Amino acid sequence: MKSSRSQYERMTQESIPRLIAALSVPTILSMLVTNIYNLVDTAFVGRLGTSQSGAVGVIFGFMSVIQAVGFMFGQGSGSIAARLLGSRDPETASRVATAGVAGSVSLGLLISLISAPLMDPIVRLLGSTETIAPHAKSYLTYILIAAPFMTGSYTLNNLLRYQGKANLGMVGLMAGAVLNIALDPFLMFTLDLGIAGAAVATGASQIISFGILLSMFLRGKTELRLDLRHMDARPSAFGNIMATGLPSMLRQVLNSFATILLNGYASAYGDEAVAAMSIVSRISFFVFALSLGIGQGFQPVSAFNYGAGKYARLRRAFWVTVLISESVILVTSMTCLALSGRLIQVFRDDPAVIEIGTRALQLQMVTILFLPFTMSTEMLYQSTGHRLGASFLSSARSGLFFIPALILLANLRGLNGIQEAQPAAYLLSVPLSLFFILLFMKKLPKQDRET
Repeated sequence: MKSSRSQYERMTQESIPRLIAALSVPTILSMLVTNIYNLVDTAFVGRLGTSQSGAVGVIFGFMSVIQAVGFMFGQGSGSIAARLLGSRDPETASRVATAGVAGSVSLGLLISLISAPLMDPIVRLLGSTETIAPHAKSYLTYILIAAPFMTGSYTLNNLLRYQGKANLGMVGLMAGAVLNIALDPFLMFTLDLGIAGAAVATGASQIISFGILLSMFLRGKTELRLDLRHMDARPSAFGNIMATGLPSMLRQVLNSFATILLNGYASAYGDEAVAAMSIVSRISFFVFALSLGIGQGFQPVSAFNYGAGKYARLRRAFWVTVLISESVILVTSMTCLALSGRLIQVFRDDPAVIEIGTRALQLQMVTILFLPFTMSTEMLYQSTGHRLGASFLSSARSGLFFIPALILLANLRGLNGIQEAQPAAYLLSVPLSLFFILLFMKKLPKQDRET
């Protein structure tokens, strides 16, 4: 109880800039390490051959669906649980958290059971060719075994983050990523398992991460307690969790679809255009991860204080988040802008790729300055349980604005239009986010709720 009180006091009384920074750094580090792992894993598999490399790229699309499920349950149950903790109701919060983890693992298991007998059509649907398909099936086999642990890991990490325990989540995720990097060459080359070794390394690391994250709850390191005997098992409870986490699912699914569509349009201008836009996406992700990480650091502060009825602190936390995120993005994006050509060259020293990629990166680095405001607004709506608004904002940037912009500009301006689609989506999101934040602040009570 003393630990719960101290955590409540921290979330509702500690200096807002210091608190958001402390919660953001572990999240950002986890995302960056995971992205580095993906790049390293791709590099190792690339040594096996073109077909094997293509197989990993194909299965990454399937893994993004697994991740989306974990995030949906994690963001949904985490947002609800944090608001309950803010209302000083840890018992109900724990029942919701248990339901979130149970739902996530169960749906992960269901995905495995349904997908196992359908691997042939699945790898075809994901884009496998005749030569890639056997390797993709080999990789997918082990991913399906690990799927329940993968969904569970993402959910547990989000529950830790929403409690203000992002550092514990970082330990679990980073341990898995480091283990994966170490196991890849050993299993693939020393034991000569090839692409199956890469899949085993990924699956094993996810299972280890799940175990580490789960142990944080079982060893009493958290305010939330996981107990299947007392979880909220009503269908309405699961529906509430999934509806609250829907924006995360939409963001993930739309990003995947948008990437496929972008590659399709770029392919009309040759491999150089596809490579250039892919490189720009990777570089932009690092900048995007900073804004996303700071926004996710804000979410537990937002949920706790909204639940506690501390509305003035919630307002300050939002604008502090925008300011911190904007400052960080400004420095990072301007650095990338100044070094744009050299950054593209690091990934691919091809004059055509550098020319295409440099313009696209420069446009994105200028307009990404608007991202902190739109991202923070979306995070505010989701963390306070405004599900419809959060879902609409989440789908707008990645889908409602980007996809039509890509289709329209690609047809009107060709390759230039493809380069301009993402910047256009960033700009179009600003008026919408401004409307939503003004609406939210107008409806938010002027006076704090007495506790």
